[in-house]
Amino acid sequence: MIRVAVADDEALVRTGLRMILEAAGDIEVVAEAASGTEAVDVAGRLHPQVMLMDVRMPGMDGMAALTEINRGPAPPRVVMLTTFDRDEYVHAALRAGAAGFLLKDTAPRDLIAAVRAVAGGGAMLSPAVTRRLIDAFAGREEATDARAARARLAVLTGRERQVVRAVARGLSNAEIARELAMSETTVKAHVSRSLTKLGLANRVQIALLVRDAR
Repeated sequence: MIRVAVADDEALVRTGLRMILEAAGDIEVVAEAASGTEAVDVAGRLHPQVMLMDVRMPGMDGMAALTEINRGPAPPRVVMLTTFDRDEYVHAALRAGAAGFLLKDTAPRDLIAAVRAVAGGGAMLSPAVTRRLIDAFAGREEATDARAARARLAVLTGRERQVVRAVARGLSNAEIARELAMSETTVKAHVSRSLTKLGLANRVQIALLVRDAR
């Protein structure tokens, strides 16, 4: 059973998410939070595997809560909930260690698939909507130092660079394995080693670094 917490200041949103997730059969919503402060408390006390958290909440917002949660031991994998045209600082949340983000009007089956993927160690990069959002927010940022990003990637082996470039395109481990003619286990190993070498927390951060290097 995947243990999930939901943080949103709107009770109707929390109720809707709970109903969708628990209908899946393998997901249990262990807590709800109506503010960033409550989300931090829930993460520390109940240790859910995944937290769905609204970016905009009264008092401590989702960004501040994400930072606090990631300071704790064994934090949950946080997926930010957002609207496309308003929350442009979500890109910063991805850099801060969020496992990804979803639009609030995401289809129920896609929401369930996303929670399963994140609980399994993946990131919210594969769905087309997430790639589009990342591209949009990245394009609006000030230019970054591409040379520095390339220097960071230089520590990887050639095969690892192939894998991280595929990750940046939003491919799953299975898709990378097929494209590069290797086993899925080998792909997972390359991703894990690359994260360690680059000092990154998740696949989304890998993707952003690869984009910076272009």
